[in-house]
Amino acid sequence: MSFVTDICEKTKLAANKFAGADTATKNAALLRAKELLLEEESAILAANAEDIKKAEEGGRNAAFIDRLKLTPARIRQMCDGIDAIVALPDPVGEVTESYTLPNGLDVKKVRAPLGVIGIIFEARPNVALDAGALCVKSGNGVILRGSRDSVKSVAAITACMKRALEENGIDPCVVGLIESMDREATAEMLRQDKYIDVVIPRGGEALKKVVLENAAMPVIASAGGNCHTYVAPSADFDMAMTVILNAKTNRPSTCNALETILADRKIAREFLPGMLELLKKNGVEIRGTREVKEIYPDCIEVGEEEFTREYDNMIIKVAVVDGLTEAIDHINKYGTNHSDAIITEDKDEAARFAREVDSSAIYVNASTRFTDGFELGLGAEMGISTQKLHVRGPVGLKELTSVKYVVTGNGQIRK
Repeated sequence: MSFVTDICEKTKLAANKFAGADTATKNAALLRAKELLLEEESAILAANAEDIKKAEEGGRNAAFIDRLKLTPARIRQMCDGIDAIVALPDPVGEVTESYTLPNGLDVKKVRAPLGVIGIIFEARPNVALDAGALCVKSGNGVILRGSRDSVKSVAAITACMKRALEENGIDPCVVGLIESMDREATAEMLRQDKYIDVVIPRGGEALKKVVLENAAMPVIASAGGNCHTYVAPSADFDMAMTVILNAKTNRPSTCNALETILADRKIAREFLPGMLELLKKNGVEIRGTREVKEIYPDCIEVGEEEFTREYDNMIIKVAVVDGLTEAIDHINKYGTNHSDAIITEDKDEAARFAREVDSSAIYVNASTRFTDGFELGLGAEMGISTQKLHVRGPVGLKELTSVKYVVTGNGQIRK
């Protein structure tokens, strides 16, 4: 048996026993993990500094380093995420539907853990804590597979999780960690459908492609974040400028950051010069169509192919569209079904945008940066799903459960 198979088997066995843990025990383990995270903050930051140094020496760009970096403030955000998860109702055991059949059988659909969740992620070491905490609260086991860039950070965070579990009488193997940087370890993990019930990739398109093509178990994946904001003729310009600036510059390396502005032709010449000048003053490179360049000369002219790109950086692309229909068509053609917004004062227009844009999150007069488990009240997330089965949008506690039928009778038999 290989070490990967051994880790997966141990996590599966631990998860089977853990599935029946009560809420108080799970919450106690999570709160202890938070305490340990704060107690070990210096050691975690030191481990992270080693990872960052190695990534910088390897030529990683600024956006990647930002995703990798931990700070005292980010560690406290991670702790806030644990508090939020603890405060949420435990989904396990929730009866989602119940009815009685004519033959007297009482039928209940009850939420139950998925089992063991595998998560393969790049850079962001906070994913280890978010995934571990969500899986513990939802009664699942989890197998973590970070990238070589975050290996020391992830190990330090996972150690806190495992210690917290053990101190609360839970088998620490509920949280498994594959530390080997050998690519074959990832390939072998993706073959472990006997022990892993579902796998979630969090990273770039190359990682997602590898997982989707090689996983023997179901995959929950995001198609990336080529996010749009359409500014309609009725838009409040001040609101639009505030929302767009936040959506682009708040943290441009994230998948919910704004990548494309679509300005309605009726207001483009009035709105775009001020908007694009504001973005430029805040360090954003402007790219756009020939029409946009005519309106705002300090713009790099680009062609159609550019509108498929996701930058994850301080770059934005801009196009002028002829009405709501063209805006919706543009988003559905070039977008990635992630997060898209409209700025409008017209309720009917907003309602149509929400109906017809095929994305996992739709925003009306708000920043796309809110597509995040914590921001949307889920405590944290395992990732953002742009799929339609079995979950779409942020993957939180309830999304890490399925249902089982519990059927109670008094001796009924099928004729």
